[in-house]
Amino acid sequence: MKRYGYVRVSSKDQNLNRQLDAFSELGLESKYIYIDKMSGKDFKRPNYKKMVSKLRAGDIVVIMSIDRLGRNYDEILEQWRMLTKEKRVDIEVIDMPLLNTNYERDGLTGVFISDLVLQILAYVAETERSFIKQRQAEGIVAAKARGVKFGVSKIELPEEKLEEFIRLWQQGEITIRQAASELGISSSTFYRRCKEMQNDMEKCCKR
Repeated sequence: MKRYGYVRVSSKDQNLNRQLDAFSELGLESKYIYIDKMSGKDFKRPNYKKMVSKLRAGDIVVIMSIDRLGRNYDEILEQWRMLTKEKRVDIEVIDMPLLNTNYERDGLTGVFISDLVLQILAYVAETERSFIKQRQAEGIVAAKARGVKFGVSKIELPEEKLEEFIRLWQQGEITIRQAASELGISSSTFYRRCKEMQNDMEKCCKR
């Protein structure tokens, strides 16, 4: 039986000390600690995969907290099932011992209780995501009712002035950048207005 430690930090958060210090206090050997500096949105992490490939039945995986394992609860549930059921390893969560699978409590196996707790956490996380989306949707509806407009506002330009600079650009007398600068807009906006005007002219010709 071996004890493996898994550490994950995002690329923006480079502080590994808290997790490594906790593993050191538990007596984990550095050669059995795997570190990924990546987002927790999925499990496509090289060192996590390397650790999983070395796991054998009866081994223990230690993590600091459930969010160090990942951020997506659907995928966490799948990985949890794979580790405990297929690999038949135990999991220890330092910040939430109730999730530990290797302890027996009141005659119930740790795996049963930890699975139940994890399902509850996943439900709470999913419910909170739904509430957030609902609040966002309600906020947008309320804002629109107050007359708030969403999206990028279209810059109003005098049509004659715009046409003049388009003509100068088409004749090669100025560049897109120069025309955009004179009009106070970006080069991409100037080019888009050119296309819009061209499309409008084509529609008029077809009538």
